[in-house]
Amino acid sequence: MPEQCTIKTNLGDITISLYDDTPLHRDNFIKLVGEKYYDGIRFHRVIEGFMIQTGDPLSRFDDKRSLHGTGGPSTRIPAEIKHPNKKGTLAAARDNNPQKASSGSQFYINHKDNDFLDGQYTVFGVVESGFDVVEKIAAAKTDPNDNPITPITIETIVPAAKP
Repeated sequence: MPEQCTIKTNLGDITISLYDDTPLHRDNFIKLVGEKYYDGIRFHRVIEGFMIQTGDPLSRFDDKRSLHGTGGPSTRIPAEIKHPNKKGTLAAARDNNPQKASSGSQFYINHKDNDFLDGQYTVFGVVESGFDVVEKIAAAKTDPNDNPITPITIETIVPAAKP
């Protein structure tokens, strides 16, 4: 059974399942969740009809707003590109690198089917419930850098209870 987590935001909860066939990404995400890494981090890049992105620890700070999207651990996760970027899937963000290795913490949720990203980014999970919250986040008013004007914050991410 796939690992499940609930992303608790200030706009509501998003429950996700992590794919078993992307174990490096799944295990890294679960490790960060266990460390409470995502607590207080904002959605720093929101583009309605495309995706919502989070996972940058610098996004906790308003005075670092110009740097939002540039932070995270120095480690990269080797690419595990297997799934398409369909509406509601969770994928690892990355900088431009020939190995297509993923960011150590930043991820996005596809707001629609983004087939043009297929083969470029590791998709490692899917939204099971709370897509209405994804819709609310995607509709947020943003600045010229696609950063929501009113912060949208991950309060915490909790693993689902094991049966």
